[in-house]
Amino acid sequence: METRRHQRASLRHSAFIALCFLLGVPLMAYAQEEAGAPADTTGTLPADSYANMTSGEFTPARGFDIIKTDRGSLNISVYGLFRYLGQFPSDQTFTDHLGRTRPVTAKNDINWHRTFTWLTGFFGDPRFRYNISLWSLGSTEQTLLFGNLQYRASRPFTFGVGVGPNLTNRSMQGSWPFWAGSDRQMAEEGLRGGFASSFWITGQPIDRVYYTASINRSLSQLGITAAQDNRDFSYSASVWTMPSTGEFGPRGGLGDLEHHTELATRFGLSTCIAVEGRYAPNDQAPKHSQIRLSDGVNPFETGALADSVTVEELQYQNLSADAGFKYKGFSFQGEYTMRRLSNIKATGPVPESEIFDHAFFVQAMHMVVPKYLGVYATTSYFMDEFKRYPWELSGGASYYPYGSRSWRLNLHLIHVEKCPAGSSFGYYVPGQTGTTISIGTDILL
Repeated sequence: METRRHQRASLRHSAFIALCFLLGVPLMAYAQEEAGAPADTTGTLPADSYANMTSGEFTPARGFDIIKTDRGSLNISVYGLFRYLGQFPSDQTFTDHLGRTRPVTAKNDINWHRTFTWLTGFFGDPRFRYNISLWSLGSTEQTLLFGNLQYRASRPFTFGVGVGPNLTNRSMQGSWPFWAGSDRQMAEEGLRGGFASSFWITGQPIDRVYYTASINRSLSQLGITAAQDNRDFSYSASVWTMPSTGEFGPRGGLGDLEHHTELATRFGLSTCIAVEGRYAPNDQAPKHSQIRLSDGVNPFETGALADSVTVEELQYQNLSADAGFKYKGFSFQGEYTMRRLSNIKATGPVPESEIFDHAFFVQAMHMVVPKYLGVYATTSYFMDEFKRYPWELSGGASYYPYGSRSWRLNLHLIHVEKCPAGSSFGYYVPGQTGTTISIGTDILL
């Protein structure tokens, strides 16, 4: 039975890949339309250049042209973030869904937190684009060098290969770093996928309607070598529309620095399915770190679902809907996400055959001083399988000294209850109940 299941899954996966190529290759033969100008990051380009045709964190800014010829080009773009992050109280514990007491590892640190350097351009044909990304995280001393290649066949079809996002949520699709603060909100951080090597297709098939479909190596590649990976892929897709004005500002991010005089709207749907494993022997700590239960525990940790039992494999599925609008300095963004963990394979019996969690967040921002100062508020709430009901209430202010998005000073305050999310990247630590303070400055050039 197990062999037949894997055979059926392999056939479905192969058919999906073949369908993507069959849909795309014929259109490449006749497409003659440019895919559009680079995404604007400062609010100085025309509205029709706001389209973001690349992926998530790996989209550069306008940058600086080093070489620009008929045969090729080279542009350099940079991002940097320095911040203080404090999580309080410093000494606390939490109780997981099985009633066990666990420590909360609260942070209190100052870091040059994140660096991105992008080398981008084209070679041979302006439609054939490359992106080499250097990413460094000071908090964990991690540094990675990776990239992607794209062929912008037409406005309906751009083809890409390289490291890219699983399209689980709105924030995975190009809006970074134009968020309320410098990292994601709790509802997204607790349920989203990550980044991995991928093949994707994206474009605008009809006016004001966009899509992306992606096949990724896994839900998250970070810290997992090819030798440790399993044979399963992750499949995700997103479709969105901007019906009223056809754009939603630079990168579609939060905040209306551009001061829309007409109501700008955006609505989207995203989904993903992936089979994930521990990526490590059962007597070692799991390599997989993307998925967390609603109590913040890694499901692949021994004892996560039952004492002395180790989950070896499970299936991740999500569906997310988002909506937003901008008008005269006011912006609103909301998202609702459902996640199911099923087909759980473990070394012993577990109480749950599947785990269903859903959550939402809403955030609003107003430019109290047009182009220079915005204040915002956010809330997230979980309706989870374990009936813990984590929530947060956060708010802050962003000041833009140059009246553009290229440089920001940010104050972000969070009160969280029974935090389900946690990583070395963001604002959250698993199990925290208390206050988080972030003070930072970031640049994007």
